[in-house]
Amino acid sequence: MIKGGWKSRTAVLWEAVFYYGGTMKIIVFEIEEWERNAFDELKKHHDVEFVQEPLRMDNFNFYKDADILSVFIYSKITADLLQNFNHLRLIATRSTGYDHIDVSYCRENGIGVCNVPTYGEVTVAEHVFALLLNISHNISKAVNRTRNGVFSLQGLQGFDLKGKTLGVVGTGNIGRAVIDIAKGYKMHVLAFDINPQHEAAQKTGFSYVPLDELLEKSDIITLHVPAVQATMNFISKEQFRIMKKGVVLINTSRGSVVDTEAMLQALGEKKLAAVGIDVLPQEPLIREEAELLRSIYQNKSNLQALLADHILLNMQNVYITPHSAFYTREGVQRLLDTTVDNIVAFLESKPAHMVVEAKALVNAS
Repeated sequence: MIKGGWKSRTAVLWEAVFYYGGTMKIIVFEIEEWERNAFDELKKHHDVEFVQEPLRMDNFNFYKDADILSVFIYSKITADLLQNFNHLRLIATRSTGYDHIDVSYCRENGIGVCNVPTYGEVTVAEHVFALLLNISHNISKAVNRTRNGVFSLQGLQGFDLKGKTLGVVGTGNIGRAVIDIAKGYKMHVLAFDINPQHEAAQKTGFSYVPLDELLEKSDIITLHVPAVQATMNFISKEQFRIMKKGVVLINTSRGSVVDTEAMLQALGEKKLAAVGIDVLPQEPLIREEAELLRSIYQNKSNLQALLADHILLNMQNVYITPHSAFYTREGVQRLLDTTVDNIVAFLESKPAHMVVEAKALVNAS
């Protein structure tokens, strides 16, 4: 939070109103009713509007006079959409990732972009182990069976995590939180990162190895890398080929990091024993079935990838959650608080957590 608490923040907001020559129009998309309270202080001095649905090409006309947008990951902020906003100064995404925003267009046109770099490292790390324990102890299968009045143990035998080798791909905040939990389970941890943190490795007791070695030796692999061009299909046919037979894969990062068709093949060949995922490449299409055909024909979606996602949804050894790894009361509150802090800092001309710097601020009147 900003130093000095809410009193200091109020003074900052009044100064921003004076500086800009009027109130700013702030539109907050993909917001639940209870989350709106986080923006109360902004509402005292600026025109804040809340929209439950994502920002899209078919609804932007209602909001194109916005000065600031706050979005979540299902608003696809493309260049075609952005060119319709004449007053836009800032996009404050309520997420760590920003692959849903055309940052190149924003950079070229002086539109600032800020994110929430840390808010859910422990939250997501716990979800990784929720998926993993579900797989290792057959929790979903056991619960469904007993609900039907069947108490047989047949087919429910699992495996211990203790002594297993966990391969952690990406050792940022979330990856290191996963390692901390893994050490509590007395797992052996191998890690890969393009920027290894050797001091953390020595302190926590894990080893950095080349990616191929991690893939070859790990019993369980968990992915924690951002969605950028370099990580598109980062785990594909060659990587699955290197993995040991019967490996478990967990992905709570982004769907594009794994080649879905290659994963289906690895499942079919039993190279993968099970998969736990919180993200899918075609997730927005599956999430919004009402827009499915429109998206396919207008956006030329990858039909093969979409079909592969639907096949995964129905496989018994694939456990999919609806991008909910971040979704705890504490995690969402941290996300909201940091987003509001980001907007206030921008209005104070002391921008924070900027992915793309904005043009110099000018009087809005």
